[in-house]
Amino acid sequence: MKRRKFVKSSVAGTMAMSLPILPNFSTVVAETRFGVADASYMMRRYRKMKSDSYPPFTNALEMIEHCSSLGFGGMQVGVGGWDSDFSKKVKKRKEELDIFLEAQIRLPKNVEDIGRFDHEVQTAKKTGIDVFRTACLSGRRYENFETMQAFQTFKKTAINSIQLAEPIMRRHKVMLAVENHKDWRINEMVAILKMIGSEWVGVTLDTGNNISLLEDPMEVVEALAPYAFSVHLKDMAVEEYKDGFLLSEVNLGTGSLDIDAMIKTIKKHRPDIRFNLEMITRDPLKIPCLTEKYWATFDQISAPELALYLHKIRTMKTKGRLPLISNRPTDEQLSLEVENNRTCLVYAKQNLGFK
Repeated sequence: MKRRKFVKSSVAGTMAMSLPILPNFSTVVAETRFGVADASYMMRRYRKMKSDSYPPFTNALEMIEHCSSLGFGGMQVGVGGWDSDFSKKVKKRKEELDIFLEAQIRLPKNVEDIGRFDHEVQTAKKTGIDVFRTACLSGRRYENFETMQAFQTFKKTAINSIQLAEPIMRRHKVMLAVENHKDWRINEMVAILKMIGSEWVGVTLDTGNNISLLEDPMEVVEALAPYAFSVHLKDMAVEEYKDGFLLSEVNLGTGSLDIDAMIKTIKKHRPDIRFNLEMITRDPLKIPCLTEKYWATFDQISAPELALYLHKIRTMKTKGRLPLISNRPTDEQLSLEVENNRTCLVYAKQNLGFK
């Protein structure tokens, strides 16, 4: 299947970046199992929509059973609230199913929250989990902040949280993988990683998020791959609207990203890295880059760069309209969530070298 490639000309400009020092593994074995992030079940895991046919997942074990039954070889699951007994159950099932697990964890808010964070890391590590995905911002930069000052306050708090987490990761010898979560542009994220300067703090590399921050997704992969501990693999499609453009996750192979090239680039730096599908079934997101509020937290994008980016968006334009989800009956939405994940898994196994 032919996929349009996103133009690779620079938007952010050339940046000189030194490679991080990564943990030294004596034996590197390429991971061929394909995992799934729990955000791929946003409706069933987080929105907990009522349905007899598709009941909400109430804990990680229920999600593990479902995803394994579809054929996924691993999962990225939330570890909040686990106790020792639950951790033992997860470990037992993980070994029986021969799957990998990665954790999703909240950063410590402050010194008083370190105990909670440390407990969650210790409990999850007992199952064999060695990668802990996290994010600094739960929302989206251009929606959460009205002023640059508000964003700078968030940035200071986020860096402090990572600094609080780092000694715990170092002590337990596990990896903290901070996602590029519609919060940091390339240069900002790399600067934070360099400042932290730890072999135990890296990236959950999301292949599509930074389109919302007007960055070329291939450039994002090339810049962040040296720091990656885990991957959220997704394909994306766009559509223009009056205030900017709409952005949507779509089934692998049907969008505009050069997924093959992205995988090769990431594996070049980290052959043993795990890939997790993040296919969020939802209405398209609005990226209002033609409004004043969108620019409140940016000071480094010029008018020519914006014009070039919007031109690229037009080259990405998807045939037909992006799918609307919220206007469908509940069970239809939940069914589509499952089928999108299944379809992406089949594509990954047939076309991307996963088993």
